[in-house]
Amino acid sequence: MSVFVNRPLLVAVASVLLAMVTIQSGASIAKQLFPVVGPDGTTALRLGFSALVLWLVFRPWRNLPTSRRDWLVVITYGLSLGGMNILFYFAIERIPLGIGVALEFTGPLAVALFSSRRKRDLIWVGFAVAGILLLLPDMRGKDALDPLGVVLALAAGACWAGYILFGKRTNSQSSGGATVALGMAVAAIVLVPMGAVTQGMALLTWQVLPLGLLVGVLSSALPYSLEMVALRNMTSQNFSIFMSMEPAVAALAGFLILSEQLTLWQWLAIALVIVASLGSSITSAKPASNKT
Repeated sequence: MSVFVNRPLLVAVASVLLAMVTIQSGASIAKQLFPVVGPDGTTALRLGFSALVLWLVFRPWRNLPTSRRDWLVVITYGLSLGGMNILFYFAIERIPLGIGVALEFTGPLAVALFSSRRKRDLIWVGFAVAGILLLLPDMRGKDALDPLGVVLALAAGACWAGYILFGKRTNSQSSGGATVALGMAVAAIVLVPMGAVTQGMALLTWQVLPLGLLVGVLSSALPYSLEMVALRNMTSQNFSIFMSMEPAVAALAGFLILSEQLTLWQWLAIALVIVASLGSSITSAKPASNKT
């Protein structure tokens, strides 16, 4: 009986873990496309294919925004989504994938911490700051990070924060899937032409298109769908706790797929960011009322 009761939770856990694996595997594959079509061309492929798949699956045209204000929110949400994607790709062109994700994670972490008014959450701020300080470039070392890559990853985190804040506003207008599809379309409309201009016909070669489709499915369409399955079967707090592991998953994907080696201090920095995100997620929810 207990197995039956816990089955939805097991499905949710499997979904969120698979979503993390697919999105970081997609990022690892995307990074292999950079020498061919660059981060901008890879972004164009990801957003273009993702928008196409999500529109076919969720059919957002059935529930489009009706007011100018709603459209403004959706457009801002889409621009945040696009900025998050292209800045992150430019960042991981210069720094390892796991470090890029850890730095980008400062965006959602900042949203969670700034929305809290409890002094104890300053502990998690301390962990996050310590992790970022360990990742700041030291130009004297042979393993120094590219400073521009660090800045780009933090900027991607800022866009991620905007994606969260404006995404919450759009959720009152349509379903989660339709919202993501609309936002992805806005991002694609802006960034696909940019990638096409800079990379030209290289985007349309048979060597690139299948990988572009794979990146679009693994990095956006599949994980977003899996995350919605997870959110239907677990609380948002539990979802946030599991998502806190994403920098570690990214570091492992970078190691296994891209052979990216991290130093002990860099692994420690990623661990501190994970602890900050994990602690913030655990303490963010109000105590649940007892149900009989």
